[in-house]
Amino acid sequence: MSDVVTYSREQSIGVITVNYPPVNALSHAVRSGLLAALEQGQKDAEAKVLLLVCEGRTFIAGADIREFGKPMQEPGLPEVVNTFENSDKPIVAAIHGTALGGGLETALGCHYRVALSSAKVGLPEVKLGLLPGAGGTQRLPRLTGAQKALEMITTGEFVGAKDALALGIVDAVEDGSDIRAAGLAFANKLADEGKPVRRVRDITDKIDAEKGSDVFDQFREGLKKRARGLFSPFKCVDAVEAAFNLPFDEGMKRERELFMECMESPQRAGLIHSFFAEREVSKVKGLSKDTPVRDVSTVGIIGAGTMGGGIAMNFANVGIPVTIMEVKQEALDKGLAIIRRNYENSAKKGKLTLAQVEERMSLITPSLTYDDFKDVDLVIEAVFENMAIKKEIFGKLDAVCKPGAILASNTSTLDIDEIASATKRPEDVVGMHFFSPANVMKLLENVRGEKTSDEVKATVMAVAKKIKKVGVLVGNCHGFVGNRMLHKRGAEAMSLVNEGATPQQVDKVLTDLGYPMGQFAMSDLAGIDVGYRIREERRNAGEHVEPSWMDKLAEQNRLGQKTQAGVYRYEEGSRKPIPDPEVDKLIEEFRKEQGITPREISDQEILERCMYVMINEGAKILEEGIADRSLDIDIVWIYGYGFPAYRGGPMFWADQLGLDTILKAVKTYQDTVGGEQWKPAALLEKLVAEGKKFGDL
Repeated sequence: MSDVVTYSREQSIGVITVNYPPVNALSHAVRSGLLAALEQGQKDAEAKVLLLVCEGRTFIAGADIREFGKPMQEPGLPEVVNTFENSDKPIVAAIHGTALGGGLETALGCHYRVALSSAKVGLPEVKLGLLPGAGGTQRLPRLTGAQKALEMITTGEFVGAKDALALGIVDAVEDGSDIRAAGLAFANKLADEGKPVRRVRDITDKIDAEKGSDVFDQFREGLKKRARGLFSPFKCVDAVEAAFNLPFDEGMKRERELFMECMESPQRAGLIHSFFAEREVSKVKGLSKDTPVRDVSTVGIIGAGTMGGGIAMNFANVGIPVTIMEVKQEALDKGLAIIRRNYENSAKKGKLTLAQVEERMSLITPSLTYDDFKDVDLVIEAVFENMAIKKEIFGKLDAVCKPGAILASNTSTLDIDEIASATKRPEDVVGMHFFSPANVMKLLENVRGEKTSDEVKATVMAVAKKIKKVGVLVGNCHGFVGNRMLHKRGAEAMSLVNEGATPQQVDKVLTDLGYPMGQFAMSDLAGIDVGYRIREERRNAGEHVEPSWMDKLAEQNRLGQKTQAGVYRYEEGSRKPIPDPEVDKLIEEFRKEQGITPREISDQEILERCMYVMINEGAKILEEGIADRSLDIDIVWIYGYGFPAYRGGPMFWADQLGLDTILKAVKTYQDTVGGEQWKPAALLEKLVAEGKKFGDL
């Protein structure tokens, strides 16, 4: 008998117990153990009903990620699930925690399912570029019907136990926390009533009712927008459709064919890299797991604008009280009104109750004085990008805040060490760069200063998890990781337009690659004034920053979506960018002023100049130790800038393309375009010479 799966009997119930911490994943040992325990239960003449239950905090939570990328050892999961389904004794799956992916497929191979009310079920394989490969696409729609099965499988979202009961996925839901007791009670009831084996494969009423329906064509149409550029969601639809058009065994064969197509797709490699990279970024190089973490139970925020308000919401959402400060009552009232409106909009969509809106608002205390920060554990400054103002603020915080309070700046570009120099406690100063809208975007780019203590680094990474962000710790330089690379792409995009491309042509190349929006549409969303202020700050610091037609937009108060005009124009209530002849004219005038004769520019040149300049800069960032690993850069770009996760992040994408290809193009642009940005990174040259990839570092 397996160490991780055991068989025992309680009166007339044969109990198969999985105990494979931490999440009872479907390892080879678990799969083998399930078959061995089932065989023992089948042979046990005293067992009338079999019960599958798991120890620990969850039912089977899916595949064993430790086996990803390795050859599958027999028995495979489809064999296990089919063997359970073909048992001549009824089997009950008792679900607590989560039954996900192969875990839910195993439960669907059982004949009955009971769940605790706190449990969740789902088939999230699509998030790894796959589809459920052990009958999930064939069995789930037999219980839920086509529409709900398609929704669950193509989004990978989880369903709570009560909804699962209403959908027919589970047969009973029990309150309480003792899953073994709930499972035994349900199994004993089945035994007493003499309930027969009931195989999901034989349930066909919903299949019969929807045969010939146009639900699949309609769903594919919707996916064209929701899952633009993705491969596996469309294969998921094909697999579910097979459940309606083919006999069960043929549907299973079709599912397997489609599963293998997903396995062979480059998108799977990108999504799996993203999946593991997201988990890896929390492990900071050189930071011991035993590093003490400071308690953060109260937070102060300076600035109630778009960023400050969004940041405040993150803390209120997880029950942490926030004091938010402004210099004028009018600005404070406006900021709080926007926060309330955001919460009320969530309530209208059913994401919050009105009571939760009030509860969260009650955690946000308005203030007009720094004195209200004297007892907070963490202060985050979120005012606009001006070094003099930030240093003045940090000087005041240093005087007011208690010893051990963390002083953080939400700066997106400025030098953390210079900000820290305004205090007598540089070891407590750190960057916490949130992304707009801060209450939505998942990335938190934490920036270590030269003197930031390990305790503070560990604490801000722990805070990221607490507020449900993906935290990445990076080094201090202008723009850090994300904006440093973005500025190179932005400058190249501007040059391309100056030379003859249109903003919409540049943006289309980037959206065709998989970004949700292009460079210029993104500028309009962020606000043209943001980039303008950054350029002005650099000019004031004595840097040479080229003149730009974007400066003229800012000076004309064309600030983007917020003024309904920027690089594009916008209709009332719409975020759709519309090309504007006024901007074309402005660009044309700018070219004449600069003595530029426009030329035809190919989409391939746009792709290479916008993307390869980023890769080259990413290599320099790695060389300098601003990012410890290429996966840190990948996660910054996936969660902060919308780089398509199915391409794995810019550095992973570069590895897939071939670094030799990129280096050759970089050298070509060094000759034809010129500029420091096209000087090949020494690391890029070294990796190509050694036949290595960024992922090998």
